[in-house]
Amino acid sequence: MALNWFKKLKTGLSKSASKVEGAIASITGKKTIDQETLYDIEDQLILADLGVEVAGRIAKKIKDQKFELNKNKEIEKTQIAKTLAEEIEQILMPREQNLYEKVKSKPHVLLLAGVNGSGKTTTAAKIAEKFRLEQKSVVLAASDTFRAAAVEQLKTWGKRVGAQVVSGEEGGDSAAVAFRAFELAKKEDIDIVIIDTAGRLQNKKDLMEELTKTCRVVSKLDHDAPHQKVVVLDGTVGQNAHSQLKSFDESIGLTGMIITKLDGSAKGGVVVSLAEKFEIPIHAVGVGEGLDDLQIFEASSFSKALAGLD
Repeated sequence: MALNWFKKLKTGLSKSASKVEGAIASITGKKTIDQETLYDIEDQLILADLGVEVAGRIAKKIKDQKFELNKNKEIEKTQIAKTLAEEIEQILMPREQNLYEKVKSKPHVLLLAGVNGSGKTTTAAKIAEKFRLEQKSVVLAASDTFRAAAVEQLKTWGKRVGAQVVSGEEGGDSAAVAFRAFELAKKEDIDIVIIDTAGRLQNKKDLMEELTKTCRVVSKLDHDAPHQKVVVLDGTVGQNAHSQLKSFDESIGLTGMIITKLDGSAKGGVVVSLAEKFEIPIHAVGVGEGLDDLQIFEASSFSKALAGLD
């Protein structure tokens, strides 16, 4: 990972890291770690949105760790931070998966799901830009036909990243838009189809049915499509991300997740609890609005940044 990206990631996770540092501070300067300290560590990690299971696991690791005492016979901050980062990395590493290396088909169909406000449309554009830099052609399907603003936003992004945009009538059949985008890609030999789906209908049942319909319709052109079904989660919502991910996975069978808006969020620890609870790959994380602010997820770098290490 480039140094400037790690710096941006660390800055973005600074609020989350400050909460994790609360757990580190619980031990720093102590000569031994008693049960009360372990409870305090767990509480601080839960407050940092790492979740109850992860907090307990890390506390146990710290309890079992034989820390070297400094000349004042105290445990040093760096030792604790490194132990914490190593344990977080072990949780995250099995979920690390490069979104762009999964492209095998042509056209390759990537469906983005997620609630309104999660950053789906912007994420679609950022992914399109990344593919453009890899000399791959992209068509964007504006399947959120229920929000005119979303369609216009995608068209604006399409111009910026050099991608065609297929849209339909406001309130029209979103699955049909995805189908036409896939047809166009086949006809014009376009490499990638990115489907930007709706995030809110009258109720959750309608939304999930719309998504399953889109997947079903697209599969008529290729029974393996959509080849990737990725949920975009807002990193500021904390533990609410769990219920969102569960709902989308139960409906369409997710192949991965992307976590956005981690810049300035104090709830970045949720990435760790999601990785611990769900066996779903983490493809990328976002720490800003720029086209280059969505980067491939790396467990080691994320763990260090969250623990406040360089």
